[in-house]
Amino acid sequence: MAPPPSMAAASNRAGPGADAGEPSLRLRRAPSVDAAGELAGDSSGGRRENGGPHPPPNPQQQQQEMLYYRASAPAHRRVKESPLSSDAIFRQSHAGLLNLCIVVLVAVNSRLIIENLMKYGLLIRAGFWFSARSLGDWPLLMCCLTLPIFPLGALMAEKLIRRKLIGEHVVILLHIIITTSVIVYPVVVILKCDSAVLSGFLLMFLASIMWMKLVSYAHTNYDIRVLSKSTEKGAAYGNYVDPENMKDPTIKSLLYFMLAPTLCYQTTYPRTTCVRKGWVIRQLVKCLIFTGLMGFIIEQYINPIVKNSKHPLKGNFLNAIERVLKLSVPTLYVWLCMFYCFFHLWLNILAELLRFGDREFYKDWWNAKTVEEYWRMWNMPVHKWIVRHIYFPCIRKGLPRGVAILISFLVSAVFHELCVAVPCHIFKFWAFFGIMFQIPLVFLTRYLQDKFKNIMVGNMIFWFFFCIVGQPMCVLLYYHDVMNRQAQASR
Repeated sequence: MAPPPSMAAASNRAGPGADAGEPSLRLRRAPSVDAAGELAGDSSGGRRENGGPHPPPNPQQQQQEMLYYRASAPAHRRVKESPLSSDAIFRQSHAGLLNLCIVVLVAVNSRLIIENLMKYGLLIRAGFWFSARSLGDWPLLMCCLTLPIFPLGALMAEKLIRRKLIGEHVVILLHIIITTSVIVYPVVVILKCDSAVLSGFLLMFLASIMWMKLVSYAHTNYDIRVLSKSTEKGAAYGNYVDPENMKDPTIKSLLYFMLAPTLCYQTTYPRTTCVRKGWVIRQLVKCLIFTGLMGFIIEQYINPIVKNSKHPLKGNFLNAIERVLKLSVPTLYVWLCMFYCFFHLWLNILAELLRFGDREFYKDWWNAKTVEEYWRMWNMPVHKWIVRHIYFPCIRKGLPRGVAILISFLVSAVFHELCVAVPCHIFKFWAFFGIMFQIPLVFLTRYLQDKFKNIMVGNMIFWFFFCIVGQPMCVLLYYHDVMNRQAQASR
């Protein structure tokens, strides 16, 4: 940057022939002097990178700085934005504000916890989560223990096709039977048994994960066979195929895939060098702490709120809004704890124990400007699976992009409904419609983002729909439906 005109003129007037005994009138600019260095009293014009002590100041440099801060020297030299302005807020560090928010949250929630305990007492109970008739959950445990039969069946089908004992159509039919059975079998067991909600949810969750893994296993092996035949015929695909990912399936690769924190099958994965045992223990302790915190919030806050509320579709409209707003904060806390426990702690623990290298289980979804960005970033294992096995196969079949997105959300909605409705023994399709409602929200938030051209507007709209509208309403709907069903069953 060129010096201001006043400084340049003074510099030109004080030429080489100036009298050495005359006080210098030149206002020379000190090197690298910034506001941070000025306020910190940094005589060198900045901080040393290694954080060590500064060298003793140079007398000539001190004289330059004294002239630099004279009253005639300009104090404003370039265009600067305020740190909290919309153009500069995302270029600043907000660590201090984050610490302030943490202190405020701790103070406010500590008061709420004390007030809640004084009003209700300790409400922790296991009856809602675990069945009073514990033997009723044994069929679910047996079903869970027999689920590994289906991956072994998928491996046997792949072995048969590799040895050319069955044809391509037969192996596809076998995989369809296996993947369908791995979902239908737990659904039948849960619906026939009067089990607890939590037991049924865990079983459906594991069955859904296994279904996605087996679909990826079948689809990937089919694609490997297609690419192998193409390369044998001299097709251009041979230049883009990694031989490491074209190996035949083995029991070892299948076992690793079924345990690994991924839904996308491949014969080899990036691996780390060792297992950090101390790190694993620390993460397990954190996981236990946050799981207990989730249970505490649910029992002490969410249950009393929903007990004292009416069905949101049958009661007073203003009362329903008040209940939803009151539920928004505790449900958000529970959801954030669930995200941290599962996606950060548990999946990283699995990855560490299995030395699984790719640990991008989520991205910075909290900065999402639209609902579409949120769904692309918050659950990377499912996102990669959908892109790999649903979205791009639809695109390759010639379907329009909008239809491919619709099919992707449809599959997601079906499995959300299964994981919630089957354990609750209620098929009202609240979860299904909740996921399908995301499609118009995708276009709405995209339109608002394009209209306002401001990342903060889109992010606030996303958080509004995420915190206030969606989750509390689903909690109220399903809770009252479950309670009504249990009341009718007890008559």
